[in-house]
Amino acid sequence: MENKAMKQQFTALFEEVKQHGSFNGVVLVAVDGKAVLCEAMGIAEYKNGGARDLTMDSMFELASVSKPITALGIIRLQQLGQLHWDDPLSNWIPELPYPGITIRHLLNHTSGLPDYMELFANVWDPTRYARNEDVLRMLIEHRPDPLFAPNDSWMYSNTGYIMLAILIEKISGKLYGDFLDEQIFQPLGMTRTKVYNRRVDPGPVPDDYAWGYVYRIGHGGYVLPDEVPELNYVQYLDGLQGDGMVNSTVGDLLRLDRALNDDEFIDPMLRQLMFSPVKMNNGETFPYGMGWLIEHDERLGNIVHHTGGWPGYSTWFKRYIDRDMTLIMLQNGEREHGYTQQLVKSLEQIMAGEEYDVPRPLEIKKIIPLEPKNVEAQLGKYRFASETEESFDVKVYVEQDKLYMKLDNGMRLSLLPLTSTRYYEEQTATELEFFDSEDGKGMHLIWYTGDEPEVGMSL
Repeated sequence: MENKAMKQQFTALFEEVKQHGSFNGVVLVAVDGKAVLCEAMGIAEYKNGGARDLTMDSMFELASVSKPITALGIIRLQQLGQLHWDDPLSNWIPELPYPGITIRHLLNHTSGLPDYMELFANVWDPTRYARNEDVLRMLIEHRPDPLFAPNDSWMYSNTGYIMLAILIEKISGKLYGDFLDEQIFQPLGMTRTKVYNRRVDPGPVPDDYAWGYVYRIGHGGYVLPDEVPELNYVQYLDGLQGDGMVNSTVGDLLRLDRALNDDEFIDPMLRQLMFSPVKMNNGETFPYGMGWLIEHDERLGNIVHHTGGWPGYSTWFKRYIDRDMTLIMLQNGEREHGYTQQLVKSLEQIMAGEEYDVPRPLEIKKIIPLEPKNVEAQLGKYRFASETEESFDVKVYVEQDKLYMKLDNGMRLSLLPLTSTRYYEEQTATELEFFDSEDGKGMHLIWYTGDEPEVGMSL
């Protein structure tokens, strides 16, 4: 498809997206490294009753799109001859009580390390900022069980990428952010990219900074996550680095995208390894390389990508290797993840030269007041169990005239009543419904999370 025709379709699509008022962010699509779509739409900062608009140069927190950059830092150390993939982690962090983990396992998410967020939700003092060394210390002190033996399975691991950031500092003798700046950002001209912990760092906020907002009906629209009590972890986890906290722009990420094709910057053998699926002990593979998810699309060929999600930010970096196309989408006020997914699908339809579907406008939820007497029968614990996933428990309770659901991992979700039995949950943009069980023994809780709803039984 000619770039000109592609541009026209992108323009037509975004005319409709603007009408929906559901997208707040910046998106760039490039072909052969040249931008064919540049669109900044929405607000970078609300202040004193006014607002500052986003620009193509607005800087966003990348959330987990930081992971490919952390992995690249490790790859630079390997190119400098300072480590090897199969070196044991215990060479540098002997005190970590999880033996047998190599650097490769951390990069590929096959380490089996337990989730630090769950641990911190249960035992950390939320009035204190946590740092990377606190994650290490808490794992040593509390020793939660590993999820599996190294390389026996695959499980996305934020903890593993915190360990990689600790490794970068131990091996290089430099701060994680300084090392990335020296090895990646400066050489590639990524002048608008930095490791930045906004709440912990008392310095000036970068120019043209995109503040991360969440949309909350009960708060009247967009607010900072710091104002939402159930999102308090954005504050106490703000000092961590490696699994997140790189901040950048669409233009700088395009510079990074170009460098990943450059044999001078990255050895072709290493590039192949970065984008190859991990192979586990039983011989099975999983489509994740070193910091990148891998997929094959019949229309667009081989793709490597990563997404990021953190209260206030939703990010997407996709590289269509066979077609030399790039899609970068940075949002600082996602209304609903399903809308973002559909918008990416629409962009890809245009990139593949197909007719595109316009994302459906978001439905406005009508919230009714909570009636305390109606919810009494709904309170208590529920167990969700399925044949494929591990079971998990939730607790439904009232606090200050609001209904909440607390998950096993400590995450607290606010349930907004649509009817006396059906509720809307904003963080996951899902609905839940309570039913009396047919045998009259307690309640069922239906959680409409995907194609197949999940069913919880009261305990």
